[in-house]
Amino acid sequence: MNRLKEGYVLTKNPMNPTQISRIELSPETIDCIVFWTKDPANMMDKLSFLDSMGYSYYFQFTLTPYGKGLERNLRDKKDICRTFGQLSSRLGKDRVLWRYDPIILNDVYTMDFHTKAFTELCRELQGFTEICTISFVDMYQKLHQSVKNNVIRTISESQMHQLAAELSSIGDRYGLELRACCENIDLTSDGIKPASCVDKNIIERICGHSINVKKDKNQRIGCGCLQSIDIGIYNTCRHGCVYCYANHSSASIEKNCNLHDPTSHIMVGEVSTDAKIINRMQK
Repeated sequence: MNRLKEGYVLTKNPMNPTQISRIELSPETIDCIVFWTKDPANMMDKLSFLDSMGYSYYFQFTLTPYGKGLERNLRDKKDICRTFGQLSSRLGKDRVLWRYDPIILNDVYTMDFHTKAFTELCRELQGFTEICTISFVDMYQKLHQSVKNNVIRTISESQMHQLAAELSSIGDRYGLELRACCENIDLTSDGIKPASCVDKNIIERICGHSINVKKDKNQRIGCGCLQSIDIGIYNTCRHGCVYCYANHSSASIEKNCNLHDPTSHIMVGEVSTDAKIINRMQK
């Protein structure tokens, strides 16, 4: 919020921390802000400020049925469902997109479990959202131990197709359009088209005008997102989800969170004296 008030933020190059970009955050520069969240409770009292400043924005809201074994530090899911409804009631269902991802299979979270859990969540969220994005867990190198311990299993293409078709059918019953994020297989035959999380149509509808933005070439194969600037930082989330690609260790998360200063021009820590600050090119 302080960065938005001042109209800019500094971000470090993750490969070269002495290289820093200055990113303009004024409503005149930004077309739209896309928030990714698993629990926006601490944003609820700040929405009026965003509105008063003239920002266009929407939320990608991840809500999954997993317990503390996979998502260690999240609030009770019933409470988060209520927050989902409150956010949607405040912004409108077209500005809160549900994410049911990643889909994980193991002895507890079976195919049957997912069909039942997805149905229950659809029932809870009915009328609060129009789009649900799914994805199957990506086997990052950091998940080696979880795979070895059978906490996360490789999902076959036949399982993906079967579950995708079942979830699509359930979504239809509750008025939800299902989309798939960055999957290597085509799920359109199962009723699920590719997703664009930074979505041109959604942004144009929210903004009320057309935008001239190209597809982002720096994303994974299969990603349909528009060009955007990500100001998020690795190792800053305390939710403790074992499948997360953006956190490396509890120690690194705690270190970064302790370095956070709400008055700083950078999200974590301070700008070093030998840093080179470059104005990021923004149209």
